[in-house]
Amino acid sequence: MNRPLTDDFPITPRDARGRPLDVIDLRLLPVQCIVGVYPAERGTPQPLELDVALYLDTRKAATEGRLRDTVDYARLSGELRFLLETADFRVLETAAEALCRYILAPPTEDMARAQVRAVTLRLSKPEALGRSGLASLRVHRSADEYQYEMEEKPFGRVDIVFQDQHVGIYRLRVAPGRTIPTHEHRVMNEAELVLGHGLLLQGKPVLAGTGFRWPRHFPHRYDNPRPIEQTVLCVDRPAFMPHDEVEVPEPTSGLAPIEGRAYYPAAASAPEAEGERW
Repeated sequence: MNRPLTDDFPITPRDARGRPLDVIDLRLLPVQCIVGVYPAERGTPQPLELDVALYLDTRKAATEGRLRDTVDYARLSGELRFLLETADFRVLETAAEALCRYILAPPTEDMARAQVRAVTLRLSKPEALGRSGLASLRVHRSADEYQYEMEEKPFGRVDIVFQDQHVGIYRLRVAPGRTIPTHEHRVMNEAELVLGHGLLLQGKPVLAGTGFRWPRHFPHRYDNPRPIEQTVLCVDRPAFMPHDEVEVPEPTSGLAPIEGRAYYPAAASAPEAEGERW
């Protein structure tokens, strides 16, 4: 039986006033991803199960009824699935650490939500031991353990969420009226998930929660016509290489469209859903 993660941590984290934090549980989230160090694990996705307990204060959400005062678990589960599917981790420990760092990062303006103060997370590999048992890793982290580096860019700024020799996870925060100019990658494998409702990609509006895997030598561009910052969740393999962010002229035929994949439910992806957050 898959027990709630809070059963394993009987001492509930508390806020600065000593009040116990509330818990949002996400349980038995299935995902197919590449994780492992053995050759047989490197080229073939395998099933994982993800369980997450989010510790936060939901009192304001309870009285005012706004998503910005809690966590939209439908969106967050899609973001975690995107990270697991695209980051290609070597070991569960790295995957768990990266997910915790993402969950505990301070919210951005276009994705307003409550700050998660602590997280308990379990990753299970149902097929790792065949029929002889279940292998899993459980970790607990708090927001005050982490500091996040930020880099200023001409388009805005970049939050470095997680980075090692194999993978980098970043939040690209595009300032109002700014552009990530037309560029391509020739070495890195890059995947991106659009988080807000305001960006243009290849000159066209793109729905929140749409993920893309960029082929090498594929020119792409983002524009933010909105009055608030807009965020893109970016995964680079290997970690970001500045010389591989190659600006190129826009093709005379225009920027080619690319098919994305929806990681949010349809209701959360629609532009009118933004009003529910404010």
